[in-house]
Amino acid sequence: MILNIHQVRPFEYIRPAHLEEAFSGLGPRTRPFAGGTDLLPLMKADIAAPVKLVDIKRVLEAGIRADGDGVVIGALTVLEEIESDSKIKQSHTALAEACAAAASPQLRNMATIGGNLLQRPRCWYFRNPRVRCWLKGGDRCAAEEGDNRRHALFGASPCRAVHPSDPAAALIALDAEVRLCGPRGERTVPAGEFFMLPHDARRTETVIEDDELVAAIRLPASTPGAQGASRSASQGISRSTYLKAMERKAWTFALAGVAASLRLSDDGTIDDARIVLTGVAPIPWRAIRCEEVLRQKAPDRKLFEKAAEAAVEGAAPLMHNGYKLPLVAALVKRALGRLNA
Repeated sequence: MILNIHQVRPFEYIRPAHLEEAFSGLGPRTRPFAGGTDLLPLMKADIAAPVKLVDIKRVLEAGIRADGDGVVIGALTVLEEIESDSKIKQSHTALAEACAAAASPQLRNMATIGGNLLQRPRCWYFRNPRVRCWLKGGDRCAAEEGDNRRHALFGASPCRAVHPSDPAAALIALDAEVRLCGPRGERTVPAGEFFMLPHDARRTETVIEDDELVAAIRLPASTPGAQGASRSASQGISRSTYLKAMERKAWTFALAGVAASLRLSDDGTIDDARIVLTGVAPIPWRAIRCEEVLRQKAPDRKLFEKAAEAAVEGAAPLMHNGYKLPLVAALVKRALGRLNA
């Protein structure tokens, strides 16, 4: 079947009944299709022009289920289901909060978690069909000397766009895994390794191949703890949260954000920490130095101030986005204070 919608170029649409049929339809000039909340706008802007769409809604899993000592979220699970799930809210709070902070209620009822991780940057140069920016095959990033108010502070990449996903940062902070499937079988990638800075040989933000699909997300085990926290199956009390600053109060992408996860030992010190920033790099950005400052310390206001300062170490602001530095530091301090309340 050949379709032509508005200004979209003609493409073939197939609806496979099983995974093997879906894999055979995937390739460099084809795209999987589920919620379509990012792909369709890209196609209408003539930024994505696949010759074939492969509808994957009948071949991949949706829903949230227990899996041994962890939780598995099917790739087709919509964000609204994740944000409203009582178990996720209690045991993996940052993910529920990040899903609730993403887009509008209407979009969260359509957007899948798999598609959310794969969405492309919202950079106005990338989204402008008249601009051939570096990420679309050009020679340079137009944001470097252009309007870069919302662009990156970190990341040694020729692209200065920022990654748009809120849940991606939370998944990294929670040590989640991304399960991929393709014609060569299945593989599992830690969420922190699923995202990769774009470079000359691969101008995209993830390690997924053209003929692979995101099958599911797996979260590690946790059981309910005190005051909305979680106790790891092996050690300590774990708490997590997600905060972001937006240009409007709701339904916009992060100017800056932070997913924070702390595991407290029995003596109250911070046994481990994950601090992942959004809105500051082409991929969700681990604030490694910030995490080092926090580990093996007793949580208090002064420690959180020091950690917040460390979160912006190594930043390289552009001409118009230096305001993000105090914004990131404030968000980190606020998130840590929330986890210690």
